Amino acid sequence: MDNQLKSNLTSSKHWLRFLYMVFFIVCLSAARFVMWILVCLQFFVALVNGVDNPNLRRFGETLCEYIYQALRFLTYNSDEKPFPFADWPQPKEDQPLEGEVEVARPEPAEDRANNEDDVK
Repeated sequence: MDNQLKSNLTSSKHWLRFLYMVFFIVCLSAARFVMWILVCLQFFVALVNGVDNPNLRRFGETLCEYIYQALRFLTYNSDEKPFPFADWPQPKEDQPLEGEVEVARPEPAEDRANNEDDVK
C-alpha cells in the first residue's frame, strides 16, 4: 500500500472531519424538517392575514444561511463549522428582505399644518 494512502487512512484529522460531516448531515435533516414547518406556517399566516409574517421571513433567511454554511462545510468549500460550533447566522440588517417595503407613516396633523405654513 502506498505510504501516502496509508497516512491518509490513519489520519485522525480526516476521521474527525467525517464525524463532523455525519453530525451536520443529521443537522441538515432537522433543518429540512423545520423549513417545511416554516413554509407551511408562513403560507397559512399569509392566507389568513393577507401578508406574510416578517419574523418568520427573517428566521427563514437565517435558516437558509445556516443550510448554506452546512453545505459548504460538507462539500469541503469551507473548513468553518456552522452552528452549534459557531454563532447562528444573523439576518442582513443593511437591506430590507426581498419583497419588504418600508412604509412611510403619516405626519401628525399639527406637523402638517406647520409644514404647510412653511411652504406658503
